[in-house]
Amino acid sequence: MTAAEPTPGPEGPRRGRRFGLRGQAVVAVLCALLGFAIVTQVDTNASSRLSTARQADLVDVLDNLNARAEQLRTQIAAEQSALRDLTSGTDQTQAALTEARHQLQTLQILAGTIPVTGPGIILAIDDPTHAVTADVFVDAIQELRDAGAEAIEIRGAPPAAAGGRATPAPTAVRLVASSYVVDSPDGRGVVVDGVGLAPPYDLLAIGDPETLDRALAIPGGVLDTIKGKNATATVSRHANLEITAVRTPAPTANIHPVASAPPG
Repeated sequence: MTAAEPTPGPEGPRRGRRFGLRGQAVVAVLCALLGFAIVTQVDTNASSRLSTARQADLVDVLDNLNARAEQLRTQIAAEQSALRDLTSGTDQTQAALTEARHQLQTLQILAGTIPVTGPGIILAIDDPTHAVTADVFVDAIQELRDAGAEAIEIRGAPPAAAGGRATPAPTAVRLVASSYVVDSPDGRGVVVDGVGLAPPYDLLAIGDPETLDRALAIPGGVLDTIKGKNATATVSRHANLEITAVRTPAPTANIHPVASAPPG
């Protein structure tokens, strides 16, 4: 025989629910205050960094953002136009074929399997003391990509072999998404995707010349870093630049496309 449980009064459950709702409200208010504090701190930090920048630096940052925004708007407009052509119902086959060819060409450019031409810049680096290391190239490549570079190539002298003879290694490397840059074992150059290069170097990038030039010239950026290593760096703008180095795609052994399902 068990003891009878006390019967809750008429106010018991209601009071419990009231306390639960009040607790949830307090938690919600605390979360809101915490979120407000975080946003305020982020805004304060960003404002602090901008407030210490020079007016010329701020103008360069704004110009780069505006140029990149204009490139994105143009790309969006082109994609919207292609979508309208594919869904308009008029000559859909030809529109689809044209779009497929365009996509193929874009993929070939990204994979570096075809030569390309267009406006861009050349960053020429003369490094007689071999002080420009791989990390400088990584920073330069990242800055150029952030500024909208669509294709990049590195050219350099072949490294010297024993006895001062040059190796037959190629002197130009097309950069792709999987590219890497490391210091050469002898400390007298860099290795790009397995290819040894020695100074002087040329870094070619196709994109908007003004935007790419400004990206490298930001105070404390790539150009200042190179000059701080007792090397010289100059940027030249070109209305028509050719990148001729190409890549040969590596054969795949373990990856295969997924077969598309037949239409229902």
